[in-house]
Amino acid sequence: MLTEQRILDALKEVKDPELNKSLVELNMIRDIQVDQDNNVGLTVVLTISGCPLKATIEKDVVNKLKEIGANQVKVTFGSMTDQERAALAQRLRQEAGAGPGAQSGQGQPPLSPLLAPDSKTQFIAVTSGKGGVGKSTVTVNLAKALARMGKKVGVIDADIYGFSVPDMMGIDQRPTVIDDMILPVEKHGVKVMSMGFFVEDNSPVIWRGPMLGKMLRNFFSQVHWGELEYMILDLPPGTGDVALDVHTLIPQSKEIIVTTPHATAAFVAARAGAMAIKTKHEILGVVENMAYYQLPDGSKDYIFGRGGGQKLAEVLKTELLAQVPLGQPDQQADVDNPSPSIYPEDSVIGQIYARMAEKIVQRLEVQAK
Repeated sequence: MLTEQRILDALKEVKDPELNKSLVELNMIRDIQVDQDNNVGLTVVLTISGCPLKATIEKDVVNKLKEIGANQVKVTFGSMTDQERAALAQRLRQEAGAGPGAQSGQGQPPLSPLLAPDSKTQFIAVTSGKGGVGKSTVTVNLAKALARMGKKVGVIDADIYGFSVPDMMGIDQRPTVIDDMILPVEKHGVKVMSMGFFVEDNSPVIWRGPMLGKMLRNFFSQVHWGELEYMILDLPPGTGDVALDVHTLIPQSKEIIVTTPHATAAFVAARAGAMAIKTKHEILGVVENMAYYQLPDGSKDYIFGRGGGQKLAEVLKTELLAQVPLGQPDQQADVDNPSPSIYPEDSVIGQIYARMAEKIVQRLEVQAK
């Protein structure tokens, strides 16, 4: 016959998907009851009553208990009290305690340990000179390519006026908030935070510079990112307030400049590159998006011009990381969990992003040694 202790031991292997910690360790398993026929009833106390991953947790609990011989499993859900949530948030903050030098300034809350001097997280800012060149598309596909390599990846949609990452990744849920701590939304192995999660009905954001900087800081100080190897920041186009804040807040960040093949787009993108150089941010390279259209006979139609990416790379004294052709992601590739702008791993464009991710990882890991 199953015992309460055996059930708890088994459920130590079941984790809260958002916190990546055992349900038992988080004291989320309560009121265990077992009858002589090994029918089990228990309560799972969620961090919030409307937890978006409740169904996943229930499935994992039921499957694990049936593995050890449970006949029927009835899971009842409850939610933590305000005091329990506050205690959990405090515990998580302490466990992820900001390292030396990770303060955001006098009177400001401590920033994420990701920004501490001893942090192993690599920051990559994706920027452009103008909008409409596919900067966010490059961001989400690079993040996904890194995740496919087994890397722990986060994305901050810092394009606060033109946020689009949640929509592009097919994210239709909002972050969970525990006390005053925010858990990023995770999809396809990528943790995401965006202004879009906090704006109703696609309303415009009418903020001036200081408020934008505060929001970016909150994405570090109030978000529980956990352990990350790569953080990708989707910056607004140009050289405005948010770009300046990133340069100040994350001096160790590397940059990728996105352009189209057109000479004018490359000329404008050079300004973003010049800003990176002036603020001593290393430029990893240039991505030329919408580089050509692949015709059925295998030839290429350079409908937006040709050579802009290579010219920009030469001006900035960096390399052309990738030339990405025009193409529409195949939505049938993952019908159960679609992401409108992410290319399948086995597609031509998916392979281009995979090679770009491998090149970046190899370069940054050599630098880190």
